[in-house]
Amino acid sequence: MHTKLFFIFLLFCSYTHAQNYVPVDEGSEVRFTIRNFGFNTSGNFKGIKGTIFFNPLFPATATFNVSISTATIDTDNQSRDNDLREELYFDVEKFPEITMVSTKIDKTNKTDDGYYFFTGNLIIKGVTKPVSFPFKAEKVSNDYLFTGEFPINRLDFGVGEKSTVLSQKVIVNLKIQAKAN
Repeated sequence: MHTKLFFIFLLFCSYTHAQNYVPVDEGSEVRFTIRNFGFNTSGNFKGIKGTIFFNPLFPATATFNVSISTATIDTDNQSRDNDLREELYFDVEKFPEITMVSTKIDKTNKTDDGYYFFTGNLIIKGVTKPVSFPFKAEKVSNDYLFTGEFPINRLDFGVGEKSTVLSQKVIVNLKIQAKAN
């Protein structure tokens, strides 16, 4: 009986130990790439905040609610960045954040440990669309580094207009450093 209680106690401790994390800018990168005039153009966002609840032993209990500041857009071109902050693109005055919220986290069927599958919602300019993609979770000391990549259609979110020179497809690359809370 004592052995069974001890095992339940250990299981409970591993379930509750260091599951709450806070995403931080330092070590994080939210990067996007889009074809513009036939060339790849990249940029990134900062101002990451939110909450992450994650335990690799129980991925079904994981939750991600993470936002970035739209005003921080940086494509290494100040004029373009200012245009992207305007109403036609990100409308940063009205929509100061882009948010991603998980609805389900699963372990993938990869043989390597640390791979999971994110299912959730991406909210840009008040438009919510489902997204899903594989990601890797790497333990770094008491913290986690989450990395993943997924495509979106910018027109689905009302970002810009149809164009013959600017692609609709945007590739989003995530590298999220999350500190134990």
